[in-house]
Amino acid sequence: MAKSDIRVCSAWESAHDRPVYTLGEECPECGADAENTAPAPFNPEDPYGEYRRRARRRGE
Repeated sequence: MAKSDIRVCSAWESAHDRPVYTLGEECPECGADAENTAPAPFNPEDPYGEYRRRARRRGE
């Protein structure tokens, strides 16, 4: 099992008290779509990285 196989309910904030994790395509408790929990892959040539870091420093 790869890290990207773990998914979380896309509606957990409104439908559940806590995040609901699954390996399937939908939430086992409410049936909503499940989305990937892995962060975006790191790319040293990220064209928008400078703007994101600048925004983070400003506190946006």
